[in-house]
Amino acid sequence: MQEEVENRAVTLIISGVKLTARELKAAIEKYLANRKAQKQQGKASVKPTGKQTVKQLVGQNQGVSNIEVTESNIKGFDRVARKYGVDYAIKKDKTGEIPKYLVFFKARDADALTAAFAEYTGKKEKNKERPSVIKMLRSLRAPEIAKDVTKVRHKDKGLEI
Repeated sequence: MQEEVENRAVTLIISGVKLTARELKAAIEKYLANRKAQKQQGKASVKPTGKQTVKQLVGQNQGVSNIEVTESNIKGFDRVARKYGVDYAIKKDKTGEIPKYLVFFKARDADALTAAFAEYTGKKEKNKERPSVIKMLRSLRAPEIAKDVTKVRHKDKGLEI
């Protein structure tokens, strides 16, 4: 009688373990299927913002306008455009001698883009007005100024500078 009870207890424990393993496997499968569905749904609903390709910009079906820019250092515009939240795409036109850049943007972002361009050009003008540090250092390096520098002797090291 005791052996029979022990056998039933062992059988019950083994079937319980198998049941939980099956349930755990089924739960993990459902979780992975749910994650996959959320990922696919998320990809469809996420719109790119900021700098993007022309194809992505046109694919949003909100109308696209463009501005022609001859500035070679267009990368500085990126920081200002992100500040204003403008969705834009830059395309380089190599047909002429001087390369031109076409900045494509959504039609609804026209006001924000003009404000961003105004700030960008203001920064560029401000940088042109500032004196060049390299030119100032080169002028200080001139031999005439070097003659005026007096020799200083350090007591510790006995060196002259």
